[in-house]
Amino acid sequence: MTGPLYAADPPGAVRTVALDGLTALFHAPSGMTHIVASPAPEILEALTEGPADAAAILARIRARFDVDEEAPAELIEARLGELEAVGLVRRA
Repeated sequence: MTGPLYAADPPGAVRTVALDGLTALFHAPSGMTHIVASPAPEILEALTEGPADAAAILARIRARFDVDEEAPAELIEARLGELEAVGLVRRA
């Protein structure tokens, strides 16, 4: 059984700046800036392909980035909850 689908704003709605191991995200629709750590930026990039559940997002991340193949889907689910709480992703 799949979990909920998540979606993000289009790439132009979020400006990204890499900062020494962290990433600053300016979310234009809300006017807020967020400082996040991996895998949050990777999740947002994976969602540029369209809505997905945590397992599909993890598969997209594994295909694009050098990540631990043992990384649990629960890690992605936890980060999705955090990103949803601050308005960077929403349930589709």
